[in-house]
Formats: sequence, C-alpha cells, structure tokens
Amino acid sequence: MSEAILVAIISGACTLIGSCVGVIASSRLTQYRLAQLEKQVNRHNQVIERTFRLEGRMDEAEHDIRDLKQRGRALAD
Repeated sequence: MSEAILVAIISGACTLIGSCVGVIASSRLTQYRLAQLEKQVNRHNQVIERTFRLEGRMDEAEHDIRDLKQRGRALAD
C-alpha cells in the first residue's frame, strides 16, 4: 500500500472518530439544556398555579368583605 493511501485512511478514520465524539458531546449538551429548561418550565407552571389559587382566594375575601360591609350598614340603619 502506498504511503498516501495509508495517510488518507488514517485521516478519514480520525475525522470519523472526531465527528462522532462531537455529535455525542453536542447531544449530551442538548439533553442537559433541555432538562434544565423543563425544570424551569415546571417551576414557572407552579408559580402560575399558585397565583391562580391566590387570585381565587382574593376574590372570595373581597366578596366576604363586601358582605360584612353590607351587614354592618344594615345593622347601623
């Protein structure tokens, strides 16, 4: 085998290995970043759910306050 063919085969093999390592590293990084994004989305969704529940409680509290004011006015009259 000539020296040029041997160098070409070795270069091709190294390029293939390097490409595979790069793809694997990129895939791992993408998976990690996706997992972090999912965690952030879950935290955000929890905040939204808590806010929704708190808004419901506030509506109930405002309704109760209105009722108490009306009862107070009725007793004052």
